[in-house]
Amino acid sequence: MKEATGELNMTVVTVVAIAAVAAFFYAFIWPSIKTNILNSTKCANVTNCDCSKGNTCTCQYLNEKGVSEKVTCPNNNNK
Repeated sequence: MKEATGELNMTVVTVVAIAAVAAFFYAFIWPSIKTNILNSTKCANVTNCDCSKGNTCTCQYLNEKGVSEKVTCPNNNNK
């Protein structure tokens, strides 16, 4: 019976540890990954860019609702 209790305790510890890592990822790491993906998508579909500021460009992005947004993208032509 002692071995079964020990196995159950280790299972509970493992499940709690996995849940803690998943919660940390979802709360702190995933938002920045999601933001970077969205910004990369926007920068790939921009028009009318002003790249006079050096390493960044201010561009117009037409979102899915048809509304124009200003986005700041890296200047890939400035190498």
